[in-house]
Amino acid sequence: MAQKKTSHRTADDKAATAAKRDARRARTERARAQAEERRKAAKRKEQLTRYGLVAGVLVVVIGGYLLISNLGSDKPTTPPSGASASYGLVIGDTDAPKEVVVYEDFLCPFCGQLEKTVRDRLDAAVEAGDVSVEYRPLPFLEGIDDYSPRSANAFAVVLDASGPEVAKKFHDLLFDNQPSEKGPFPDDDALVALAVEAGATEADVRPGIEDMAFEGWVDAAGEAASKAGVNSTPTVLIDGDPAKGKTIDQIAAEMVG
Repeated sequence: MAQKKTSHRTADDKAATAAKRDARRARTERARAQAEERRKAAKRKEQLTRYGLVAGVLVVVIGGYLLISNLGSDKPTTPPSGASASYGLVIGDTDAPKEVVVYEDFLCPFCGQLEKTVRDRLDAAVEAGDVSVEYRPLPFLEGIDDYSPRSANAFAVVLDASGPEVAKKFHDLLFDNQPSEKGPFPDDDALVALAVEAGATEADVRPGIEDMAFEGWVDAAGEAASKAGVNSTPTVLIDGDPAKGKTIDQIAAEMVG
């Protein structure tokens, strides 16, 4: 099977890849530990006002994400070929009367729900020239598992190596095969297999997926989103303004209505 194909990288390359993964996991663990300390600090303030408690929790949730984002990577932020300047993939006619932007995480269950709810209608609207869509993957849930940045990196690798059409198919397959937030989480072989299913060539994408070739770009995407005020996924913008809907169905209706 394709995912079992032996890599031609040297032992030194594999050792370097393992070291990079260990460093990334160490950053994640530091972020988790500091976020936990913030959570405990907020809990100690429970006897203050209810408002104070809520504010403390918000600091933990949002601050924890900003911490993870700001830990970042020392890798270059060079974008994949075909990516937009705003860390995304644009599908459809850029002159379409409606512009939709979706900030998403391939591990986020609500992103998966939105994708299942709106995909067919949105694809039809794009095909008709009524809507353009920009997908902006984020490493938003890196604190849960490194599958979040790994899947975003894999998306960037496929976009760079195989182009927008294959990247869109890979995007869809990632949501079709989305793991639970509790795991188990797909490994690199599984990501390569999905990329091949989408139409990529294994030799073109395996090295970049295993080596986290676009880790710097993925981290930069997270930082840019946080600076733009994005603190949850999915976040949907319609013609530059946040979607007004409160439910997945309402947001989906706005995207294609």
